[in-house]
Amino acid sequence: MLFVVSVSCTDKKTEKQDGFPFILPEEKPEREMSAAMERIYTDYSAPQPQNNELFSQFKYTELKGFDYNGYDGTITRRDPSKVLFHDGKYYIWYTYRNTPTPPQGAENCNDTIPSSDWDLSEIWYATSTDGFNWEEQGVAVKRPEKPLVGWRSVTTTDVLKWKGKFYLYYQGFMEASGKRGDDCPVTVSYADSPDGPWVPHNEIVIPNGDKGEWDQYSIHDPYPLVHDGKIYIYYKSDFGEKSHLVRMQGLAIADNPLGPFKKHPLNPLITSGHETSLFPFKEGVAALVYKDGPEHNTIQYAEDWVNFEIASITELMPYAAAPFVPDAFNDTKDGRGITWGMAHFINATGDWSRFCSKLVRFDCDLSQDVHDPEMKQHRVNYRPDVYYRQGLSQKQRKRIFERKPGPAFQ
Repeated sequence: MLFVVSVSCTDKKTEKQDGFPFILPEEKPEREMSAAMERIYTDYSAPQPQNNELFSQFKYTELKGFDYNGYDGTITRRDPSKVLFHDGKYYIWYTYRNTPTPPQGAENCNDTIPSSDWDLSEIWYATSTDGFNWEEQGVAVKRPEKPLVGWRSVTTTDVLKWKGKFYLYYQGFMEASGKRGDDCPVTVSYADSPDGPWVPHNEIVIPNGDKGEWDQYSIHDPYPLVHDGKIYIYYKSDFGEKSHLVRMQGLAIADNPLGPFKKHPLNPLITSGHETSLFPFKEGVAALVYKDGPEHNTIQYAEDWVNFEIASITELMPYAAAPFVPDAFNDTKDGRGITWGMAHFINATGDWSRFCSKLVRFDCDLSQDVHDPEMKQHRVNYRPDVYYRQGLSQKQRKRIFERKPGPAFQ
């Protein structure tokens, strides 16, 4: 019997080099290195997370000024816009649902009973002078009459400031979410003031893709930024059918806020994430990529605003992050980054029969102008109850206890 042994030949230069330095070099050393060591110098801005401007932990604070009717599931606030500062006040817009019952599913919904947490919703707004205490101002965009875009629900808005006017882009549902999927295009309303009144455009501004294309059914989470004198709207869509959805992010570009928007030929540009959350950083743009996909829990960066690379890996990222982005609309070539924003907690009670979401503030250090060592810690200890809440399901426990102990016991 012939045995063939494969031997890995080591380069003579590598074989003779000294051991790696005890003090981790800040700059890439001139030596042969493993793929992992190469990566921390080529893929990240610093070999240690605490020195990486695009690495941060996230801290959360409960907000004052919002009532949720005892969290009975009839009132929800979710999917906030990025924070806008105007005339001494911070503004946010968000999906607001106030219905007689909590969501009942697509089979049981009607004109007053919602199918999902974002069904039968309007866009409301609130203002604040400190970012912690908010005063709800009421409705910004109402649902239009049928059959106009958004007659069933208007949700998940974000704001653009362009040449002295303000624009709210949002999803416009023409059927209850869940009838086929979560299908809708994007439309827009505009105003001379962030306090309105908002004039609906009543037309689709970013259409769904053609049949057979990745975004044929939905354009979600429109997120406008200004770059190179144009309007860049990043958005999310879904591959496939439930429960095999794969979510990715695309980009559409226009010279005019009302379009036409042209989708980027390289779409999708980000292969993971849920709500789109981006901010200009230095000459490029950074993205908070949380939840869904192989690169979730990462912060990514594209110097050219198109080709994203992982800049850091983090944890406990904000859901539906909507940061305060001072550079969002000034066409900067030196984005300063972000330090705080809004997000939401979905199913705030943990009770699916009273499903509702609530707004929350997050803080971080993803800024060129702040150095907060607490935000840069990369060993965070969570209390045991955080882990126990991720316990086995009844189905999993049943599978485990029905197996006989032995070598194959798994």
